[in-house]
Order: sequence, then C-alpha cells, then structure tokens
Amino acid sequence: MNRSRVRGGTAWLLSLLLLASACLFASCEENGDASELAPPAEQPTDGERPPGDGKVNIGFSMDTLLEERWRKDRDLFKAAAEALGAEVDILAADGDDALQIAQAETLISRGVDLLVIVPHNAEAMATIVQKAHAADVKVLAYDRLVRNANVDMYVSFDNVRVGELQAEAITKLVPRGNYAYIGGAETDNNAHLLKQGVFNVLQPRIDSGDIRIVYDQWTENWEPANAFENMEAALEANGNAIDAVIAANDATADAVIEALAARGLAGKVPVAGQDADLTAAQHIVEGTQTMTVYKPIQSLAQAAAELAVKLASGAAVTSNRSIPNGKVDVPSLLLAPIAVDRATIDATIIADGFHSREDVYRNVKE
Repeated sequence: MNRSRVRGGTAWLLSLLLLASACLFASCEENGDASELAPPAEQPTDGERPPGDGKVNIGFSMDTLLEERWRKDRDLFKAAAEALGAEVDILAADGDDALQIAQAETLISRGVDLLVIVPHNAEAMATIVQKAHAADVKVLAYDRLVRNANVDMYVSFDNVRVGELQAEAITKLVPRGNYAYIGGAETDNNAHLLKQGVFNVLQPRIDSGDIRIVYDQWTENWEPANAFENMEAALEANGNAIDAVIAANDATADAVIEALAARGLAGKVPVAGQDADLTAAQHIVEGTQTMTVYKPIQSLAQAAAELAVKLASGAAVTSNRSIPNGKVDVPSLLLAPIAVDRATIDATIIADGFHSREDVYRNVKE
C-alpha cells in the first residue's frame, strides 16, 4: 500500500472538514444566532437573587428600638412591605448619630432601591440624603423629618396637632395655674413640632396671665432618666407648686409620674403624654396620667410601605401637605392623631387591638 497516497488523502479530508466548519460558523454569525457556540450562562449561587426578579429592596434606618413604640413600627412596616412583595433590610442605631450614618451608608452600599429613615438627629442625617441621591436612591422620612435636605417624601402624623390635643385636654382640667413643659430631644424635629402645637393652645392663656410656664426644658436623647431629672428640678424650683405637666411623649410622662410619686403627687397633678404606650394606658386607667395621644401605627406603617414601594418603583405618589424642612418644601402625607383619656380608652386603643384590655387593666380592680 502506498503510504504517501493515504497521508495525502487524509490531509485532503481534514482540509475539507475544516472548511465546512468555517462555513457553518460564518452562516451562524450572519443569521445572528451563535448561541449554540456560546458557553452556558452563569447560574446564581444559593442565597443570591437573580437580576430582574422584580423585587423592591428597601433599607430601613432606625434611630432606636429601645422604646416599645419603635419596635411596633419596625414589625408593622416590615410586614406591610413584604406583603407588597418588597424585601426589607433594617438597622437600628440606638440613638448614636455616627452609627446611624454608618448604617445608612451600609444599606446604600447593599444596593437598596429606597432608603427609609427615622432620624435620631434631624440635621445630621442630611448627609445621608445626599449620599443616597448620589447612588440614585430615593429617601422617605418616616415619622420624623430630615432637615435641610432634598427628602423625596415624608410620612407621619400631624405632630403639631398632637401637641394641640395634649394642651387642649389639660387646659380643660386646669384653665389656670403653674405649668411645666417637659420636651423631647432638641435634635428631633418632631419635638419642635409637638412643642409648637402645645404653645399654640397655651400662648393666649399665657398672655392673659391665666397660665404661667414655670419650667420648660428639652429632654436630651428622649431619655426617661433625663426627663426624671427635669421634673425633679421643676418641683424643686417651685416648691412642688406645679398644677399641670405636659410631657413630649409617654416615656417622658412616665418619668414625670415617677418624680411626682416620690413627692406624693402622682394622680394629683394632671399629666399629658403621647404615643399610647402600654405603660401610659395603664397609668390612665390607674389615674396617674390624664391622657395620651394615640397615633394608629398600623395606618402609618401601611401608608409608609405603600409609598416606599411606589417610590422605589418610580410610580406616582400622592401627598396632602407640603412641609418646609429648611431647604425644600417636602411632599408629605400626614395622618390624624386621636386624643385618648380614661373615658375613651376602651373605644380606641383597646378596640383597635393596639393593646389588650387585660394588659391595660392589669393593675386595676374592677
């Protein structure tokens, strides 16, 4: 057998096969379909979300979870947002400004579609709004307004009206006398709104001389211990001659009641709070706190979740107010608060399931 002829024939056949392959590849490229020649797409690893799955990712930066009220907000907002198909990443700073800023930056770096903020310091968090916008992330201020920043939306209760409700209730009981005002944290914009509402009602009576403000102090960081010290100082400075107290929230009201109790005055001096905390509800039925202001947090959390998902998705949102924050007028959705006292507690916070009747009346013999 002639080996040179075999080698020649083999070479000719190999050349023919290569030519056919080249023609096939060229034909595929001309038709725009070379998918069979491409490597398979990389599959996501366990725990990773494949791109384009439609889920909205919401970052929730919270001032604190130390108070009962904010734990309720967290749970209700998370449930409402998840029911709308969103994922929620929550971080809380427990009143530490630097930590809250760092946590908000972490949420932005994780690629959230929207950032929801409950600021501890209304001014300090302005830098986070700027960083969020630089990353094309919109910002929703939850219950507390961020000041001097281009906040996209604000959702809360009408906090000026909350203060008005407090003062209206107390002035009906004590139209004349010495008043102490125990405010919230000066760094919290809501504390200023609450005080504005209180003095909207008190000022005409102050001007007429019927009411005298004998003590007026902010409570640093909303800490009950600081509120207790404020109330002790008020009592000491006035020889216990204080006829009524308006406190910026129920936690500060609880501290006020503790200070009054130490001097045998609990239940004798009307005290107003707000937030409808369980302790406040118990104080009301026991007779040591006059009233609180109920802000149905379920409604707030639901409204905030719906706004968050719409903003993150680029959908239109509606507002009912425009609130100036020192830089812009922020589109806002403000909900109506409800005054609660001994006569209405069963028909409001208990009827809504905010607190159970058993828990509220635990210390009361009926």
